[in-house]
Amino acid sequence: MTPSTSDVAQPIEQAALALFDQMIRQQREKVLRLAREAVPHISSEDVLNPNDYPALKAHPSFDYEDGILAGLLSAQMAFRAELGRRRAPGPGVR
Repeated sequence: MTPSTSDVAQPIEQAALALFDQMIRQQREKVLRLAREAVPHISSEDVLNPNDYPALKAHPSFDYEDGILAGLLSAQMAFRAELGRRRAPGPGVR
C-alpha cells in the first residue's frame, strides 16, 4: 500500500510550521535584544509599538531586523492560510 499525497505532505507541513515557529522565536529575541540596546528596560510588549520610542528609530539596525520579523510572520500566516485553503472542501462538496 502506497502512502497518499496527504500522508506524505503532513510531516512536511508540520516541519515547515515548526521551522517558522523557531525562526520567529529567534527573530523576536534578536529584535528585543536590539531594542534593549537603545531602551534598556523596554518590554517585549513595548517593542510592538516602536514608534513610541524615538531611540528605537535612531538604532542602526532595529528597523531592519523588525522588518525581517514582520516578513516571517507574514510568510507564516500565508502558509497557514494556504494549508487551510487546500484542506477546505471545494464548492459543492459536503
